[in-house]
Amino acid sequence: MQLTVTAKLKIIPTEEQQQKLLRTFSAYRAGCNAVSETVFLTHLLQQPVLHRLTYEVLREDWGLKSQMAQSVMKTVIARYKTNQSNGHPWTRVKFKRPEYDLVWNRDYSLVKGLFSVNTLEGRIKVPFETKGMEHYFRGKWSFGTAKLVYKHGKFFLHIPMTKEAQEAELSAIREVVGVDLGVNFLATTFDSKRKTLFFNGRKAKHKRAHFKALRKQLQQKQTPSARRRLKQIGQRENRWMSDVNHSVSKALVDSYGKNTLFVLEELTGVRQATERVHIHQRYQTVSWAFYQLRQMITYKAQLRGAKVIAVDPKYTSQTCPMCGHTAKENRNKKKHLFCCQNCRYQSNDDRIGGMNLQRLGIQYIAEETA
Repeated sequence: MQLTVTAKLKIIPTEEQQQKLLRTFSAYRAGCNAVSETVFLTHLLQQPVLHRLTYEVLREDWGLKSQMAQSVMKTVIARYKTNQSNGHPWTRVKFKRPEYDLVWNRDYSLVKGLFSVNTLEGRIKVPFETKGMEHYFRGKWSFGTAKLVYKHGKFFLHIPMTKEAQEAELSAIREVVGVDLGVNFLATTFDSKRKTLFFNGRKAKHKRAHFKALRKQLQQKQTPSARRRLKQIGQRENRWMSDVNHSVSKALVDSYGKNTLFVLEELTGVRQATERVHIHQRYQTVSWAFYQLRQMITYKAQLRGAKVIAVDPKYTSQTCPMCGHTAKENRNKKKHLFCCQNCRYQSNDDRIGGMNLQRLGIQYIAEETA
């Protein structure tokens, strides 16, 4: 199977190189908006047709080089097609951020610690940092179309990297781990040795409450500075959540390693279900990036030679893992306690979810290998 991850590199240009990159960003963005206007009016998404309509304009009006002009068309087409696939109405796409899409070995390359990139004024070579990303530059990774971005006064290069990964065969599975995702515990696991790991979510819960209160205060002000501050807070919260999810997923996968089957909950429709929660508890339930956490667990597990499946989580927190009795009354959400009304088995409700997911994983192996 093919595995794709995105490596993020920090680019460290000189003052002169920064100005060249910023001028290139400006022309590239202007070219994208010009092509976007054409696409919006004509509804044409075929690159050969757009080439005839916009190529000379991109070269003459914005000074873009030939490869840059082609990249602009691809970027605009991709954005419109993404909007279509997401079911968005046909509206003109506006490009505001300083970004630049780069094709490997045409627009950019990485050689001996230097990032080589095309600009309006020719090719420049810029030092870069690979903090935490060194392992992606060892082994058989192939580089894809990267995105160079300018954010908070710094330059970053996002590179999609792909390689063949050997996913664990079911016959080689030596450990089955049920992973219950939640609010009080971001992840709760139960394995074949009946061992449970709890990844506490209390600090995350308190910090989310802080962000929520801060947003409420700023929303009430309704001033331009408050709106700018709101945007900054949203970006900061997203970065913080990503960091927490990376830490949890890494610790989880490292705890079990190769030839492990991780059984997670299928999250399709989870937002519609949780939006029926009481309004005062809704934010805590739907605000965490659980889908992102699941994706991180999945690709980290694949890198380690493990396997991940998603199963229907229905009744996993209401079913007794000992006698199989299923009832809503088995679970006390306020106390986070499970007590079977039939056999009186008691445990933490998140642990019960992990136990039932682990059982479903064992059933999955039995059915697939029968």
